[in-house]
Amino acid sequence: MRRSSEQTKAAILAAARERFGAAGFQAATIRAIAADARVDPAMVMRYYGSKDKLFAAAAEFDLRFPDYATTDPTQVGRSLVRHFLERWEGDEALVILLRSSATNGDAAQRMQQIFGTQLQPLVARLVPPGQSGVRAGLIATQILGMALCRFVLRLPPVVEMTRDEIVDWLGPTIQRYFGLPEGTIAET
Repeated sequence: MRRSSEQTKAAILAAARERFGAAGFQAATIRAIAADARVDPAMVMRYYGSKDKLFAAAAEFDLRFPDYATTDPTQVGRSLVRHFLERWEGDEALVILLRSSATNGDAAQRMQQIFGTQLQPLVARLVPPGQSGVRAGLIATQILGMALCRFVLRLPPVVEMTRDEIVDWLGPTIQRYFGLPEGTIAET
């Protein structure tokens, strides 16, 4: 049975997500992705042009933010840090995107899009009008910096910290960037 070009592209993207997630960016090959999608490697190149561009296209991530409207305003910072830790720990492809974004323009642009289309609107709902860009950018510095040190560089002091310790250290900083009242350290 022949597939349409849209079906072929979808099969390639699905195979790429699986392969990048299982093997990582460096180990995943166009040939292996093509075999998984049951297409010729030339078809992958025809639709995506390069491994970098295929990865950027495959890097669709929903950060799955909870509804912070019901969260105690004094705990939003801690809640957001905890949420991001759970997302980074639960999705190797997100770590691969972070690793790739340092050296690959397409991956960096994809990371910018994810934060711009998902984090900034969340921040905009919680901060004064006109301040969401700067505040979301500052929040991203902390979240991405933590993720880089913990999951990519694997700095021992950061890797050895428990999730609760990271939440307790970074939560107040994120809270300050939101400009929300600070609460006491939540019992965990």
